[in-house]
Amino acid sequence: MTDYVQEQEMEIAALEAILMDDFKEIHSGQSGLSTSSRCFQISIYPQDDETDESASNPVQLGLIFSHTERYPDEPPLLNVKSLQGISAEDLKTLKGKLEREASDNLGMAMIYTLFTSAKEWLSERFAQDSGTYNAAEDEIAKDEVVIPHGEPVTTETFLAWRERFEAELALERAKLMPESALTAPKEKKLTGRQWFESGRAAAAARGTLPISEESEEEDEGDIDFDDDDFEDDEEDMLEHYLAEKSDSSSHSSKMTA
Repeated sequence: MTDYVQEQEMEIAALEAILMDDFKEIHSGQSGLSTSSRCFQISIYPQDDETDESASNPVQLGLIFSHTERYPDEPPLLNVKSLQGISAEDLKTLKGKLEREASDNLGMAMIYTLFTSAKEWLSERFAQDSGTYNAAEDEIAKDEVVIPHGEPVTTETFLAWRERFEAELALERAKLMPESALTAPKEKKLTGRQWFESGRAAAAARGTLPISEESEEEDEGDIDFDDDDFEDDEEDMLEHYLAEKSDSSSHSSKMTA
C-alpha cells in the first residue's frame, strides 16, 4: 500500500530545499482552491539568475498547489495567479497547460516538473513582449540619428580649396623670410626649401638669428622663394582637406542644434 502522506512530505521538503525563499506555505483561503488542506505557493520569474528578480522583472507568477489525498496517483489541485503584469487570459491559458501536464505525469512527484514548465512558458511569453518593445526602441533610435550635412567633395571643390590652401601657406612662409631675401636677384637666391631647411626660418621667427648671419644673408641676398618648393603631396592635402571639411560640418551641426 502506497504511503501518500510520506511521499507528499518528502516532495515538500525537496521543494523547500531547492526553491528556498520562492517557496512558501499559504492559508487555504488565499489559494483560490476549494480545499482545507495545506496549500503552497511558488514564485516564478522569467529569469534564471540568482539576483533579486522581483526588483528587475515586470512579470511575476504565483503557482499554487495542494496535494490531494491520493497524490501522486491523482493530480494535485492547481491554481495560478499574477503577482505582477500577467493578464487573466494568459493565466487561463497557462492553467490549462499545467493541468494537462499533471494528467500526463500521474504516478510520480510532479510539482517541480510543473514549476519548470510554468517558468519556461513565462520566459517565452516575456521574451516575445520584450522583443516587441526592443523593436519599437530601435525605430525610435533610427529617428534620432543625426545625419551630417555639408558640401560634397568633388574634384572641383578640392582643387579650389587646394589653390587657396597653397596661397595661404606661401603667404605664411613669406612672412618668415627677411625682406632682403624677397628682393634679391633671382640668380643669387637660395631656394625657399633650402632656406627653411637651414633652420634660419625658425631662428628668424624667434628673433634669435645672429647679427653676422643676418648681415651675411643681406649681402648675399641668396634666398629664392619658389612656389614649387611648397607643393605638398596630393594625398596628404586631400586628407587635410577632408579633415577640415569634417570639422566644419560637425561645427555646423552643433550650431544648428
